[in-house]
Amino acid sequence: MTTSIIHDIGYRHYEGRRLGRGYVLRSLYVHNLRAAFGLGRPARAKVMPFLLAAIMLLPAVGVVAAVGLAGLDRPPIRYSQYAVSLQVIIAIFLATQAPVLASRELRHRVVPLYFSRPVGHLDFVLAKLAALATALFALMAVPITVMYIGSLVNKMPNASRHLADYLTALLGCVLFALVLAAIGMVVAAFTPRRGFGVAAVIAVYSLSAGFVLIVQGLAEAHTNFTLAGWMGLFTPFNLVDIVQVRLLGAEPSAVAVAPGVLGGLVALLLCGVLVAGSIPVLYRRFRKAGLS
Repeated sequence: MTTSIIHDIGYRHYEGRRLGRGYVLRSLYVHNLRAAFGLGRPARAKVMPFLLAAIMLLPAVGVVAAVGLAGLDRPPIRYSQYAVSLQVIIAIFLATQAPVLASRELRHRVVPLYFSRPVGHLDFVLAKLAALATALFALMAVPITVMYIGSLVNKMPNASRHLADYLTALLGCVLFALVLAAIGMVVAAFTPRRGFGVAAVIAVYSLSAGFVLIVQGLAEAHTNFTLAGWMGLFTPFNLVDIVQVRLLGAEPSAVAVAPGVLGGLVALLLCGVLVAGSIPVLYRRFRKAGLS
């Protein structure tokens, strides 16, 4: 008669601290933020984001040098105008990096592996959105911070005014980052191919900007400046600029802005709708991919 024998091969139950949802969310956020700048990836993945970051920084360095050499009492580019003035560079960064965060897992069909662990679909979406928004914020905030530090070093007058303008511009950068990240992630998430994602984000930016400029030009030709201002709601950079101008007291950067405080409130509401609306769209997209 054979008897069974239990062998002790050394397995032990895990008795350490369980880090929980917060640690998972933070890890996903850091991983995606690093991916947005190509960190932890081959050298060629770092070229585009760091090149664009350098291009964004160059005008700020030039402004600081010009202020120091010419003894100006104010920078030639206002802090709140910096992002709108360099919107093409920001749009290229968004177009090239949004597919890295949104479609890479879709392309390699590894989304189900994330959800085989205790990773919530909402956590997955929020981590990606936050990482891209942080990358965009850094892209815009670092140059204007350099400009502000340059104004302090050059001892420009009205230091309190410079501080107020700088803080206003930082709030604008937060709004720019959130709106652009929401749009870029939604557009890029609907194609697993990175090239198509890049083209789609560029197309959304170019077509919206071109359409708005044409309609604004026609409206101004017929002296309908109110319509020209309201048309700014239909392109992301003008949309945020309306909030900066009407609610934060910044100088206008766009051709025309929606009139009055009402225009600023409508623009802010639309920004909130874009950001909040992107979350359920991305949730459904990644949930569907996670079940496939």
